[in-house]
Amino acid sequence: MIPASEPTQRPPDAKLLFIDKFGGITHIRRTSFDGLLGAGDLVVANDATPLPASLRGVHSPTGRPVEVRLAGRRSLDDVCDFTAIIFGAGDFHSRTEDRPAPPRLRTGDRMTLGPLSATIERLLDHPRLVGLHMDGPADAIWAGLARHGRPIQYAYVPVPLQLWDTWLPVAGRPVAFEPPSAGFALDWRTVERIRARGAVFATLTHTAGISSTGDIELDRKLPFDEPYRISKSTASAIESTRAHGGRIIAIGTTVVRALEHAASRDGRVRAGDGLATQRIGQTSRLRVVDAILTGVHEPGTSHHQLLQAFADGATMRRADKELDAMGYRTHEFGDSVLIERRPRGNQIIPD
Repeated sequence: MIPASEPTQRPPDAKLLFIDKFGGITHIRRTSFDGLLGAGDLVVANDATPLPASLRGVHSPTGRPVEVRLAGRRSLDDVCDFTAIIFGAGDFHSRTEDRPAPPRLRTGDRMTLGPLSATIERLLDHPRLVGLHMDGPADAIWAGLARHGRPIQYAYVPVPLQLWDTWLPVAGRPVAFEPPSAGFALDWRTVERIRARGAVFATLTHTAGISSTGDIELDRKLPFDEPYRISKSTASAIESTRAHGGRIIAIGTTVVRALEHAASRDGRVRAGDGLATQRIGQTSRLRVVDAILTGVHEPGTSHHQLLQAFADGATMRRADKELDAMGYRTHEFGDSVLIERRPRGNQIIPD
């Protein structure tokens, strides 16, 4: 596996590794994804658009430069209070693992972030993780993010990302922190082909969170709790699909988190807002999702752990070897995998 270094969402040579429910592995072109669907299937994508969530500025008590990466929120509608990760001087050209620590942070510290100001309201359980309050009215915060913020970016893409590099063709509210990039495989022509197969396409909104912090201990806390919203039409489509024996295919790990959390009480997905708090992995029993289309994730990451709810460890190890041998590209602009759920499962273990 190699990092995808060009910010191209749908390269013409994009590959797809398909793992069927019995562990069989097939390689196809990603543009042929719709050929794996059948009449009565339901494809659910995340329509969240990412905020410009990287903010460079100054730690006011010391005058030292910082980068603030917004990384979490309790509500889709809140634009004032965030969980944030704070780096010292530098930018995406340096690997997150190599970024210097910020100055010592204290409750009440203020930061100037371009036209915005923010206050550390609480220190969380890591020296770089804080609860951050953006000062001022919501309209001014939105304007400041638009003027000063940039997409969160990592060193494997050497050129500065523009916001439109991270926007999905199927896009809704700007509530995510990084793009729900499994959806890069879709465009409206793909949606037309999905419907031509007799399948149904629907969306939900989930605040796709930060994928890496550059710190091993902090990465172990990922994914953070993430709010989501499921519309009445999507909840109805899920109920109808299940009643008629169709499959539910999630586009990305965020869709899996939202749907499985929504169904955690009694197995039903209802419309409304929620906060996904669970961690999904090899011991999880999936109640809703039958298959996942996602990016190529490296072993050891929280995204890769989620995939083990679909395929057992031996199958995932075989798949990882295939991905290496065939030169699949990782990260948000990389290739894809489609995994059908194995015909067994265990109970989701709540936090």
